[in-house]
Amino acid sequence: MVHEPEEQYDGPARIAETEVEVLLRGHFEPIDGRFHWWGRIAADERLDAEHSSGSTVTLVTPHGQAKGRLSDVDPWGRYRIAGTGRPPF
Repeated sequence: MVHEPEEQYDGPARIAETEVEVLLRGHFEPIDGRFHWWGRIAADERLDAEHSSGSTVTLVTPHGQAKGRLSDVDPWGRYRIAGTGRPPF
């Protein structure tokens, strides 16, 4: 399966052994020469039990994996995740 680089991904992913749904976006930032990606992870009680805001995690999608940092949780219980460099999509 060949996967062309994209600037977005919506679908299944995994953090450690926890299966999650993600909405991810990204773009190349010419000022620092790096790809910046970010998004939201659907609310999941297992994720809440295993991680907290500020945790660095490895996000795995069917197209790749990348380290990202969890941050704020929105009113619907979704963590924000962000990273730089090669994205997991």
